Amino acid sequence: MDRSSSIRRTDDQLPEYDRYITVLSIDGGGIKGILPAVVLEFLESQLQELDGEDVRLADYFDVIAGTSTGGLVTAMLTSPNENNRPLYAAKEIKPTFFPFGKVAKSLMGPLYDGRHLHSILKEKLKNIKLSQAITNVVIPAFDIKRLQPVIFSTYEAKRSPLLDAKFSDICISTSAAPTFLPGHEFQTKDENGNVREYNLIDGGVAANNPALIAITQVTKQMFDSSIDYFRMRPVDFPRLLTISIGTGAARIEEKYNSKLASKWGILNWLHYGGTTPLIEIFTQASADMVDYHNSLIFQSLYSEDNYLRIQSSVDVATEENLDKLVQIGERLLKNPFSRINLETGLTEPVINGGTNKDAIKRFARKLSSERKFRHLKTSTVVPQLRMGTKRHKTQSMINLNYGENIIFNPMLSCMNVVTPPVNVFLK
Repeated sequence: MDRSSSIRRTDDQLPEYDRYITVLSIDGGGIKGILPAVVLEFLESQLQELDGEDVRLADYFDVIAGTSTGGLVTAMLTSPNENNRPLYAAKEIKPTFFPFGKVAKSLMGPLYDGRHLHSILKEKLKNIKLSQAITNVVIPAFDIKRLQPVIFSTYEAKRSPLLDAKFSDICISTSAAPTFLPGHEFQTKDENGNVREYNLIDGGVAANNPALIAITQVTKQMFDSSIDYFRMRPVDFPRLLTISIGTGAARIEEKYNSKLASKWGILNWLHYGGTTPLIEIFTQASADMVDYHNSLIFQSLYSEDNYLRIQSSVDVATEENLDKLVQIGERLLKNPFSRINLETGLTEPVINGGTNKDAIKRFARKLSSERKFRHLKTSTVVPQLRMGTKRHKTQSMINLNYGENIIFNPMLSCMNVVTPPVNVFLK
């Protein structure tokens, strides 16, 4: 029996002030980034069927996060053109994936020189900076000199020019996977002449699945609003509407085992059967831990329908089988909609869940409903946040007004806070 069936409310039953903060997260995965591109193209097509061919994914999400090639996709979806509309539609992303550059058949350097990738990114993204993104962006990288993660966030970039890097530099950095592409060094400068130096490699080292980082950035802005969250009463479900798209898991194939790995030295950990086991293992572990955490939180609070994770097992990806990856992505959409089993850690089909296409269509309807609700509310008086006898005001992730409501913070259990801005989508 579904424990949540007796207490979960459907979207149609939600009161008009009970709305969502919307999050899109895109995993890293090298050339397998084509898989999320296929999924995103389908999601945007569904939104266009509901709201018109001119809408774009950036119109529907308060935060878009991406790691590695997911970071490249994020930048393409949120970079503005001369009309302050997204530079790329989702359907234009898939044809843009390209070889990373000249292959260097050597153990003395990265597999690719990265020159072609770098030139393409600089050409396409020009001098667009993080603070100019159409919606809030979160892209992780890792500073190998400081040995600490660097989270490039639109919210932080608007507060500090030293964090407001060019999209091209951010994308080159977050995709610089060890052994595959060279690291990237660049500097930012503020109006006072202060300089910050970055020495960055792949964001997958820190967070191959950036969904939790995106949620954390939402939480951080709320704390910065100086509201006493600890006085708020808990609620029974989150108000986050989150879609997380993976780039394919290899664990079902069971291509490694302890007996095999016990004989490996450094070279085998870095190269075995056309793969790089060490990198594959730690990036997969990172992504799965975030998925497990999010699934646990959403399921335990009877709001698992607010969290959609699209993931599938894939074969080894190379430049030669890009067409095969596109076909895998298209098959992924037809696969049964699945969710992680918290007891076994395995992903299992959801009873009566339909296919991934069906799940994405349901998600698109929620996004469309949220966007329409915000448009309707733009002319209303913005209510204040109630906390006992005190009244406070806060602002949204792009400095627009929130309405009163609930949101979920997985780091602090549940709390009564605020909904996303009703006019966040008006440009």
